[in-house]
Amino acid sequence: MTNLFTSTMPAHASRGPLRFPETFRWGVSTAAIQIEGATRADGRGRSIWDTFSERPGAVLDGDTPEHACDHYRRWPQDIALMRELGVGSYRFSIAWPRIQPQGRGPALEAGLDFYDRLVDGLLEVGIDPVATLYHWDLPQALEDEGGWAERGTAQRFAEYAHVVAGRLGDRVRQWSTLNEPWCSAFLGYCNGVHAPGRTEPAAALAAMHHLLLGHGLAVEALRSQAPDARLSIVLNLTQVHGDDPEAVRKVDGLHNRVYLDPVLLGRYPADVVEDTRHLTDWSFVREGDAATIAAPIDWLGINYYAPAHVGAAADPSEVTTGALPGLRGVVYLPPRPPLTGIGWEQDPASLTSLLLRLSHDYPGVPLVITENGAAFPDAVGPDGGVDDADRLAYIDGHLRAVHAAIEGGAPVQGYLAWSLLDNFEWAFGYSQRFGLVHVDYETQERTIKRSGHWYARVARSGELPATD
Repeated sequence: MTNLFTSTMPAHASRGPLRFPETFRWGVSTAAIQIEGATRADGRGRSIWDTFSERPGAVLDGDTPEHACDHYRRWPQDIALMRELGVGSYRFSIAWPRIQPQGRGPALEAGLDFYDRLVDGLLEVGIDPVATLYHWDLPQALEDEGGWAERGTAQRFAEYAHVVAGRLGDRVRQWSTLNEPWCSAFLGYCNGVHAPGRTEPAAALAAMHHLLLGHGLAVEALRSQAPDARLSIVLNLTQVHGDDPEAVRKVDGLHNRVYLDPVLLGRYPADVVEDTRHLTDWSFVREGDAATIAAPIDWLGINYYAPAHVGAAADPSEVTTGALPGLRGVVYLPPRPPLTGIGWEQDPASLTSLLLRLSHDYPGVPLVITENGAAFPDAVGPDGGVDDADRLAYIDGHLRAVHAAIEGGAPVQGYLAWSLLDNFEWAFGYSQRFGLVHVDYETQERTIKRSGHWYARVARSGELPATD
């Protein structure tokens, strides 16, 4: 189980300089709805996040993604920032409502043209575009028809993938189908803290399956349009810790294995199916779905931020509240200090353990860290700089954890920091800053933080400097 590879190495045991492989990819990541702004420009349709953010109380301070970082208009400036950061890869997402405002039908040329310009601009300066087809901005018109809880949404997603790859597939070589389907399904359809804000556990499990089905169908569409592309899915995985093996098994099942096993092994974990029989009969799974979902991928994207600590509930019949649908007899335990500004635990050693576990349980799959970073309350100082020492230490520690995993045999091929820019942080609005670059949301002025300057040196040299 998840504790097989718990590292005995202290989080910052290796303080000397560390070299990464010459072929290791260094980059940054963003998401369309979080940075683009211009949500009403050039025919873009409404997304579930536009609707959700307008619901009273759904997003802190009533913030919406309407302005965000104005990347839709300022993308040349942001490419210039990436050059300053020395990165060779940029993972961005494509806004489905910019391409198909109603989630189906002919493509909106203005939307495709925007991503054409972005991709060409990246390639002109030697940055490899890594495109994600879906980072949570489902067209509202499809949610009005039932959203991911309905099987037809998976087919619409495949059609959208075909359109986008038809335009960009001649230049974009690295693709991800979905970002964090766990969040889309369970935060969006089970506990309602993300768009579309539904609290229906059975629908969440159906959404989980239809997201994975959409992934498999999109892989087929991408292969048909870009046969030489390298394809992936991005999963947010966590290392689950606890003294009760049954609680660890249940949480690991619904957080990690229920996504990993269908994609990489061609089946849902039998224990997870049984754990959720009180919620659904799983009739949404049809003949042939398993083979579609398990369409071969070329690499696996991993988003990692923090571990989870769980235990046995005093009452075995007690059902968890929160994101995981209907787990009985399990409680989540508080995160352990030190915490980030958003309240997440800082534990780099758990990332090493997770990567080693993946290389053992799912051998032969290249791994890329597609998101890793931390929010802290940054501010521009009197000298005009942003001294975010906490973020720098967080990234340094997690890069050392990645290096330890590589030394242990995990096939990790790259690290893409989250995030290039401070941005719209979902239900937290603009209150949480994850960027290597500070954004003044009033003026849209960008300032590279201390962590960004440090990361630029690491990316250019391929070496972590010694730490005090």
